[in-house]
Amino acid sequence: MPDPSNFRILTRGSRNNPGIILLHGFLGSSEDWLPVTEKLVRDYYCMLFDLPGHGRTPAEVTPFEEQMWLLADTIGRVQDSPSFLAGYSMGGRIALYLALRFPGLFRKTVIISASPGLRTAEERLQRKQHDENLALSMEENFEKFLGSWYDLPLFSSLKNHPLFETTLEARKRNRPEQLATALRTLGTGTQPSLWGELADCRHHLSFFAGEKDGKYVEIGRQMVNLCPCSDLDIFPQCGHALHIENRELFIDRLLFSLTRE
Repeated sequence: MPDPSNFRILTRGSRNNPGIILLHGFLGSSEDWLPVTEKLVRDYYCMLFDLPGHGRTPAEVTPFEEQMWLLADTIGRVQDSPSFLAGYSMGGRIALYLALRFPGLFRKTVIISASPGLRTAEERLQRKQHDENLALSMEENFEKFLGSWYDLPLFSSLKNHPLFETTLEARKRNRPEQLATALRTLGTGTQPSLWGELADCRHHLSFFAGEKDGKYVEIGRQMVNLCPCSDLDIFPQCGHALHIENRELFIDRLLFSLTRE
């Protein structure tokens, strides 16, 4: 079994403040959140995780649910009391899983540009096959993979953003064989569907989606309709990577969401 201490965690701020855990997206790392934490550290103790296969946390050939148990166990060890939780894209899927399966660990959760997974076994199988092709392509030629990845319509507004080149350079520092393992074990095709659990959720969830990211705006609306303790915040003139595309607005709305009763 993987050692929970394998998770690399960056911390910022005082432990005397309420904790907030931030989970990055696919291809990212804990360092993606550092510009955001500059505005949070006065009031929050920030814990930034490298998810498996990203940054300095090794990938594990371990089932999705076992990795989530290990992550939850690690969170329970490093926090002094229930923390706030926020996750983007892949990190948002993981944050939603944690909030639904381990609600006692968290005070509120913010899900950014993410979904509860795929509803049917057939959809998950098709996605696993798709992700396997992606994993093979990044192992074969990582630079070519990155070019194709950011040509996806999902990232069209990010690609036109002044911070895109900085973001791309950070992605190039990844280890493709580690990312491939992460995709095979943490991808949407391997995650259990959480759609059926939303109606019973009594943990407060906020869903953030970019106005230009129509797929996730619709997913957000569907989740809010199912989940009684939730709200949806749509970011104008933003796409999938809304926390990069309009960082100031993201920070303002994140802080508002954390303090709202």
